[in-house]
Amino acid sequence: MDYTKMRAIAEQLGAYAEGLEGAWSVEIGPAGPILAMMCPSKRHEGTIRRIRKQLDEQLLTTHPGYICANGPEIENPSVGRMRLPDAVVIPEDALDEEGIAVDAGQVLAAVEIVSPSNPDNDYREKLADYPAMGIPHYLIVDPRKGTVEVHSEPCNGRYSHTESYIYGDKIPFGPWTVETDDFRRYGKAGDRTD
Repeated sequence: MDYTKMRAIAEQLGAYAEGLEGAWSVEIGPAGPILAMMCPSKRHEGTIRRIRKQLDEQLLTTHPGYICANGPEIENPSVGRMRLPDAVVIPEDALDEEGIAVDAGQVLAAVEIVSPSNPDNDYREKLADYPAMGIPHYLIVDPRKGTVEVHSEPCNGRYSHTESYIYGDKIPFGPWTVETDDFRRYGKAGDRTD
């Protein structure tokens, strides 16, 4: 099926999801459009906020005019993919353009916080889709285990370089650094290690 048809189906699914209870997202993966319920926890959102704040401060120096945003869909019609990352590094002007999705060619990095209910989405599907879309850097933060993976150097539809870290590490992520001392694991309130 061509991307234009998949995009039309995705838009129909999105309109349908607006009438459903709860929060839903629509993405286009290798099998076509996907409708998924979103259940981000406060810990999930807190981790995204911390990462966005750190990257936004560094982007002022490394990439003026870029921001770390959460929410915009990104797409690459030539590979038939549309994803909704937890956060992306994009030109701030991209948010003022017409349309729904940001062209993946404008994305410097994608960030995902692993959900307890669907970890395969970040570790398999998106780990295949983001390099295929040409996204240079991909950060996977896993509050279930207190681990972080940094993927870079997309080549032939996969990342050719991967580094693994644990919470507490100062993590090189492309030209930036992500400090993880304040990241919280899923578990008891206030715990950093549970």
